[in-house]
Amino acid sequence: MGVSNGISRAARGKIDDVNPKRILVVGAGHVGLYAALRLSKKLSPREAEVVVVDPQPHMTYQPFLPEASAGNISPRHSVVPLRRELRKCKVLVGAVTRIDHARKTAVVQPISGPTREIQYDHVVVAPGSVSRTLPIPGLHEHGIGFKTIGEAIYLRNHVLDRLDVAAATVDPVVRRNALTFVFVGGGYAGIEALAEMEDMARDALRYYPELKPDDMRWVLVEATQRVLPEVDRDMGAYTVQQLLKRNMDIRLDTRLESCVDGLVKLSDGDSFKADTIVWTAGVKPSPMLDATDFPRDDRRRVTCLPTLQVVDGDRVVEGAWSAGDCAAVPDLTKEPGNFCSPSAQHAVRQAARMADNIANVIRGREPVNYKHKHAGSVASLGLYKGVAQVYGVKMTGWPAWFMHRTYHMSRIPSFNRKVRVVVDWTLAFFLKREVVALGQLHDPREEFVEASAPPAPKQPVGAGKPV
Repeated sequence: MGVSNGISRAARGKIDDVNPKRILVVGAGHVGLYAALRLSKKLSPREAEVVVVDPQPHMTYQPFLPEASAGNISPRHSVVPLRRELRKCKVLVGAVTRIDHARKTAVVQPISGPTREIQYDHVVVAPGSVSRTLPIPGLHEHGIGFKTIGEAIYLRNHVLDRLDVAAATVDPVVRRNALTFVFVGGGYAGIEALAEMEDMARDALRYYPELKPDDMRWVLVEATQRVLPEVDRDMGAYTVQQLLKRNMDIRLDTRLESCVDGLVKLSDGDSFKADTIVWTAGVKPSPMLDATDFPRDDRRRVTCLPTLQVVDGDRVVEGAWSAGDCAAVPDLTKEPGNFCSPSAQHAVRQAARMADNIANVIRGREPVNYKHKHAGSVASLGLYKGVAQVYGVKMTGWPAWFMHRTYHMSRIPSFNRKVRVVVDWTLAFFLKREVVALGQLHDPREEFVEASAPPAPKQPVGAGKPV
């Protein structure tokens, strides 16, 4: 009866006599959201104040981006509103532009107004990752990534728009370019994006009598000799076989060398025009980390102990914690020198362990090492198609697709989002998929600007005639 929240009344009385610790959470992705949510539940307001800073007012559940892009679920249902989920935390929408941990100070640029400094006692560094690009000519001008909900919505509208262009034109060159879709990168993001978008486009062709499935060309460019490196080679080979059966053009051991003006040039000597070039060839830690004084490894990740504490050589950086894509966390289930993979599976579990460790430190206890053996991976290859390898058990086809959906539905935060996703999937069994492009979303003021433009001045009578 004398214990509450794992702490005695005597100890709680001591905590009440001091100001609560401020925990600053930088980034609200898988790590930031889950860590903040767990901290707000484990620590009372007298023990700690949790402040979450992120440029977006929501967390994106990235495993659902392919489904949102393909129209299987509503895009809004693949994101989690921070203020709804983190009711006990202070949410600040803005970008952290600098962290001076020596002074335990962060500079934040809100979405509007002047910058502000935030003092903290503990900081969770979890800005995540960004697309890892290469200096390929034309990629900056013509490529699109696949890491954000905005990119997913844009890609969906763009692909459907290309179908409209192809159906309306009588020029075979324009049609061929419009119906050529190139995806660079054969990891999970690239394979799922390619498979789901092709599945959606093929489904949409029922409304385009002018087009045939063979008119479309879907190309996967992968620099290594296999796809899905997270699973065994036979599962990767199965995936390639399934994509080939759908008449996709799979280029393994091939690199994108240029795409200037949409002209795709590959390392195997082939070249062709394409209106769509999607870059999914890996990620790198957020460049925001460059404006901090935290130690980094040769891949620019924050160096961590298995406890998720930031470490500089042999010295623990007090009050600094990190996890997820931007952190180098030793994998204790493997040989020394191995680090946890940048997956949502690790990120969610690391966030929980880190939150517990921060609570332990605040309460005068020792932190505990993070140790989790990667359970495996699941991937969707379109409706009712998938591949999975979980705890050594391999599945393909419908069972793998069902496992993929079940697992990710269970992992997306909040009961609200779980229900909405299940409702979307249930309706899809009875109603046809929506295949309408809403391209005006990307430039909504264009029509109004044209309508509201002042009239051009009238030419005087006789003006412009030769004398």
